[in-house]
Formats: sequence, structure tokens, C-alpha cells
Amino acid sequence: MLSRSKLVGLLLVVALVIPFAVTTAQDDTIEIVFSHAFGDENRQQLVADVIAAYEAEHPNVQVTAISNPSYRDTLNGAILAAQQGNAPHIVQVFEVGTQLALDSGIFIPVSSVTDAEQLADLDDVIAPVRNYYTVGDDIWSLPWNSSNPILYYNRDIFEAAGLDPDNPPSTYNEVLATCDVLMEQADALGLQGCIGWNMHSWFVEQWVAEQGALLANNNNGRTARATDVMLDSGAMMNIFNWWKELADNGYYIYTGALEDWNGSDALFTGQQVAMHITSTADLVNINEAAVEAGFQMDTGLLPIPDSAERHGVVVGGASIWLTADHPQEELEAAVDFMIFLGNTQNSVNWHKGTGYFPIRYSSIDQLEAEGWFDQNPFFRTAFDQLTNTVEGYATSGALLGNFLEVRTIIEEAAQSVIDSGVDPLEALTEADARADESLAAYNEAVMGE
Repeated sequence: MLSRSKLVGLLLVVALVIPFAVTTAQDDTIEIVFSHAFGDENRQQLVADVIAAYEAEHPNVQVTAISNPSYRDTLNGAILAAQQGNAPHIVQVFEVGTQLALDSGIFIPVSSVTDAEQLADLDDVIAPVRNYYTVGDDIWSLPWNSSNPILYYNRDIFEAAGLDPDNPPSTYNEVLATCDVLMEQADALGLQGCIGWNMHSWFVEQWVAEQGALLANNNNGRTARATDVMLDSGAMMNIFNWWKELADNGYYIYTGALEDWNGSDALFTGQQVAMHITSTADLVNINEAAVEAGFQMDTGLLPIPDSAERHGVVVGGASIWLTADHPQEELEAAVDFMIFLGNTQNSVNWHKGTGYFPIRYSSIDQLEAEGWFDQNPFFRTAFDQLTNTVEGYATSGALLGNFLEVRTIIEEAAQSVIDSGVDPLEALTEADARADESLAAYNEAVMGE
């Protein structure tokens, strides 16, 4: 097991120690501390509303929410607090922090505390989402803010270019063909490029899964600890070759910075590109920006290689974890609140208020019954893409303790191809060696304790 102090170092975080001190509850009140990474007023208010509703139903429970600057700070702060014997009960952990959370030793599986009724209730959670956070036979955490990437496109520009706005491209070659048409009229349409997306490894991970391929050995680290990151695979070459072709033709543009979510969105909402790939979590904000800019936005499935059969996506976002070493009554109250946070109605409210998709089949049914998708049709894409995902190791996502560093390695490889013209095979071969070296160092640190 990886020591907590060494894990903090491996997180590569310049950490401020997150204070978990809270007001003292009444003697007969069970106090639960919930640590999350949302600092914006909208999401904090949604969390506060859920807490108020829960406390109204459970007057003997007090839930205190702690907001942190980032996902990394949230996990790091929880580990430090656990080291001091003062861990929050519930901790939001981003999806690529799953192996780090497991190796930290501060968490216990949620399913180890649930009763039979609660466990049966979790069958309502959308299978590909639940599967990501299931390791072995245990459900370690409960999904909360879940997302996947989709294609956004400008219907007005499509119509002006003579393209069918009801038929967006769904494969790599279709994207290229669509860009051929659009960029022939770039000046008239006011385009600087055809398509953009944030230079982030998350999209690469999704395209690997869509091809039914693995990012790491041992079935993405699901049947044994991963020891090999497979960045020089045929699936990776398909992605990078297409990406390079788009860039070489002047079709793909980005801001020049890695992981620039806001800048990438701005290229689309500023109508400098006609198509954009980003998270479903941005639906509300991007649609509001499109309306303000005076154009009609729409969405389509994430485009995939023409040679691939669509396998589906890997869940993104984060889940909520249960920390160990608390009295049993506090653990049970914490799990009860965690399930309440993601119940059918709260999942619907969270989706409508943020753009994250609801995590339950029953929530989708309720939205359908309300006519939500008829009134907001571009929200449907994410659900279709997720619910049609093929269950398997590829779409369950990789478990890598050094995932954050692997992401940076992939992004730097992509940048070398797009900005410096490095051959994709050369870039991926070097990236593969770097990722394997990093993983070996991480595993040695873990197994050496």
C-alpha cells in the first residue's frame, strides 16, 4: 500500500492544506462533512439545496459542504486530513484519480456499507457509469457529476455552406469531407478553421475506447494492476493520423495551450470554427453563449474512425467516495446522503442546472415523460451515446496510478505532431516509453511499501 505522504508527492500538487474544521453539531446530531471541488455559485447553490432538502427529511443529520479549488486539491486535502485523523466523510474524486484513491488507503467501498435495499437501488445507475467505479466485486464510489464528449456544430453555418444541418458528420472521413466544403467557403463564412477541440488527453482516451481498444494492459488495469500503457497502438495511430491530417489542411485549430477548455469553447461560440468537440457538461453554458451570439447550436455523436464499430464512451467527471475510520452510524448516514444526492429527482435537477447527465435510468425516463428532450433536443445526444455504450474493459476506463502524468505525456505528443510536424509514430513511440517509465516508478513506489 502506498504511504499517504508518498502519494501526496506523486499527485504533483502544490497543496494548500484544506481545512476541514466545521461548526460543532448538537450532541444528538450526526455530523457529515462533504468535500467537493465546485467553487462556482451555481453549483454550490445546487449542492446547498440538496443538503437543505436532506436535512429537512433527516433532522438528526447535519451535512457540511467544503469547497476546494480543484479536484487535485480535494483529493490531496482529504489524504492530508486523514493523516491527521480528521478526514471528511465524503470526498469528490475525479475519474482519473480512481487508482490513486484506491492506493491511498483512506477509502472503503460504498457497497461495504449499503444495505440490501440500497444496493438494489444502485442497479438503476446507468451501467457504463456504475462500471467505471466498480473494481473487482466492489462499488467503490458513486457517480455524481458525469459527462462524455460530443460534437457541437453551428447549424446556421452548415445551412449557409449548403450542408444538411440535420446530418452532422459521425466518422473521421465524414468530418474531413465536411471540412472540405466549409473551408472552400471560409472567407464568406468568416471561419478561421473548421473544427476545434481542447488539446486534452480525455478526448484521445474516448477515441481509444470507441474503437474497443485498451489504453493499458491487464484489461485496462481491471483484472490486475496495469504495468504497460499502450500509447503506440493501432488505435492511437488512427487518432493521431486523422488529427494530423486535419491540422495539415488547416481544418483543426486550437488556442495553442494544453487543456484550455474555455479558450476552445470561445473559438466555437465566437463562430471561428463551425464544429467543436467538448464535454456534455458544457451544454448549458455553450448554448447560452450561442443564443447570445445569435446562432443556433446543435449536437451529434462523437466522430469515430471509419474502420471502427462504435463501442461507446468512457464516463468522465467525478464520483463521491467514502472515507474509512468513522463511527458506523456516521458511515451509514454518509452513504444515505450520497445516495440521496444522486437519486432520481436530484439527478434530474443537477442535469438541468449544469449540463451533466443524470446517472440513473429512472431520471432519463422522467425527463422523457416531462418532454425535456423535445424542448431541448441537443441534450439527447449524450444519453443516446452513453446508453448505447457496449459494456467491457475498453469502455470501463483505465486504472492508472500515474494517470495525470500519462495525460500530460499524451497531450505533449499531440502538440508535437500538430505544432511541430513530428511524425505520429515517432511521437507516440516516445510517449509510450515515457508513460511506461512513469508507470513503473509509480508501481514500484506502491508495491515497495
